[in-house]
Amino acid sequence: MKMTLGERVRAATAALMQITGESQADLATALGISQTQISRRQSGHAAWSLTDCEALAAHYGIDVLDLLAGPTQACDTLAPHRRRTPAPAQGTPR
Repeated sequence: MKMTLGERVRAATAALMQITGESQADLATALGISQTQISRRQSGHAAWSLTDCEALAAHYGIDVLDLLAGPTQACDTLAPHRRRTPAPAQGTPR
């Protein structure tokens, strides 16, 4: 089954938050909206507007079309310096 545009934006946003290590509160601060508004958009109770999508893309430094394409494209185009460094696995020598 094909994802709707709204589902692709929500999935891309979740993936970008995961790969950058940002929380909903971090993203809300960056976009100048409340964490509750982020939560409502991510849960599907409110829609990401085109203006929101432009702000999301600008925040992550990607083209809005890459955001709209979904999580794989959005994450593939994210600049390497924006990606968080993964924590070492437990039990792994440092």
